[in-house]
Amino acid sequence: MPELPTEAPTEVTGASLLIRAMEAAGVELVFGIPGGAILPAYDPLMDSTRMRHVLVRHEQGAGHAAAGYAQTTGRVGVCMATSGPGATNLVTPLADAYMDSVPVVAITGQVAQAVMGTMAFQEADICAITKPITKRNYLITDAADIPRVIADAFYEASHGRPGPVLVDIPKDVLEHTVAPPPTPSPHAQAARRPRDHQVREAARLIRTARRPVLYVGGGVLKARATEQLTRLAELTGMPVVTTLMARGAFPDSHPQHLGMPGMHGTVTAVAAMQRADLLVALGTRFDDRVTGKLSSFAPDASVVHADIDPAEISKNRTADVSMIGDCREIIAELVAAARTELRVAGVPDYADWWRRIDGWRDTYPLGYSWPEDGGLAPQYVIERIGTLADPDARYVSGVGQHQMWAAQFLNFEHPGTWVNSGGLGTMGFAVPAALGVKLAYPDTLVWAIDGDGSFQMTNQELVTCAIEAVPIKVAVINNGSLGMVRQWQHLFYGERYSNTDLDVRRIPDLVLLAESMGCAGLRCDNRDDVDAVIKKALDIDDRPVVIDFVVAKESLVWPMVAAGTSNDEIMAARDIRPLFDAE
Repeated sequence: MPELPTEAPTEVTGASLLIRAMEAAGVELVFGIPGGAILPAYDPLMDSTRMRHVLVRHEQGAGHAAAGYAQTTGRVGVCMATSGPGATNLVTPLADAYMDSVPVVAITGQVAQAVMGTMAFQEADICAITKPITKRNYLITDAADIPRVIADAFYEASHGRPGPVLVDIPKDVLEHTVAPPPTPSPHAQAARRPRDHQVREAARLIRTARRPVLYVGGGVLKARATEQLTRLAELTGMPVVTTLMARGAFPDSHPQHLGMPGMHGTVTAVAAMQRADLLVALGTRFDDRVTGKLSSFAPDASVVHADIDPAEISKNRTADVSMIGDCREIIAELVAAARTELRVAGVPDYADWWRRIDGWRDTYPLGYSWPEDGGLAPQYVIERIGTLADPDARYVSGVGQHQMWAAQFLNFEHPGTWVNSGGLGTMGFAVPAALGVKLAYPDTLVWAIDGDGSFQMTNQELVTCAIEAVPIKVAVINNGSLGMVRQWQHLFYGERYSNTDLDVRRIPDLVLLAESMGCAGLRCDNRDDVDAVIKKALDIDDRPVVIDFVVAKESLVWPMVAAGTSNDEIMAARDIRPLFDAE
């Protein structure tokens, strides 16, 4: 007897609605770990033909991988975890994404509603815990609400100022069956745009300034405004600085680029901002690592500040002209207004300003000295990685000295080629974030530049990379210590190195560790071998590669502005007097 046609089910579980809603939101990649409370969602996930789930080894790795994917693509990164410790292990990556305005949606299971508030097994009020570090979070109590909330969550994460959103779903809600509700459409809010007189006033200030600087932050990358930025810079002839989160927004090779400002920025970038009479701040928040002592930051400068988040305007530095809206639209309007202004009044003469800037460039270029003990200079290692890599390679860093050296000695010509943890400064970011970047761009070379301290916090995700066939390259800058903390102890604590020696040159053996995780392990401690080892790593493409670069412990990051001091006190090297003493 022929089988009768099967009618479509009239009711579906909340878990099935969740997977359908994620597919409708365009999710292709999910990082996560199953557990009791989220388990109902993992059953229909197994049948999804649109989404790939990557089983990480720790929920923190899931969050950082989602953030790496989001930072490099601009799309929403997604992670999943169970209740209690699974959810709380996402706190650090959510805080990281919040500080750096990265669009991430975290979906967590929760204990059943009947036992919520009783300290049930693996219960944690993750909504309350993450309220200060998420753009928004939701607790779903009705399965019928799942499609609407998921649609809203993805819209909220990716629109306006991007950021992380958490959706918490009790187990009984995932298991409950309901009639499928109609597909929701999130309410789109009209984007704010600056008033015409604000744009015209900004253009007038640019035309009348004699020492302007374009101060570019990560918001320009998030707005996909790099082409507009280049037009504005070339039209006006203004010098450009790009913050740590904006590396790649303006080509390093461009003659108008002064480099990165801030605590470990180039002397030229810091000096230009200090002596500017106009700062045109685009998608940036005047972070303390850039301004140094705020009361002495750029004392003679008027400020034009453009940002999508009104809360950032005049938060740290009062803006003379504020423009609220999408950076791409603002910069495009500013280009048009500036073109009109310059056509009528003429192009401003910045010749004296550029002569002064070029003097700083010539006197204080980035550089380094080889260690006196004959050890390997970490800056050289990173420089050679950048030189030998494909020009389109993407770089992910951990946090510490290696992060600053990577930002200084790698060249970034294109947006999306630099991914790091800026605001929160999360050690352990590099390896899982590189996993996310490589899955987003499987045909692109991805380097994780890590420190031995940072590497030991999340290196278990190398197992994920090996099993998932994600052949990232990991360069461990191994100085046997918590390098940046040790640098501060060296400079400000009388060389009393309290609890910063990791002894990682003996235990663990990073080569054996890498090989035990299914990776290729290499080691280099000699200048003459650096290029050969990098090339060997580049030739291995069937598994991840870890290179243990044993470098000098005494190498420091220069330039440096000590925390809480004025940018005028920038030191180009340990024994040099503050820069502006000479002026």
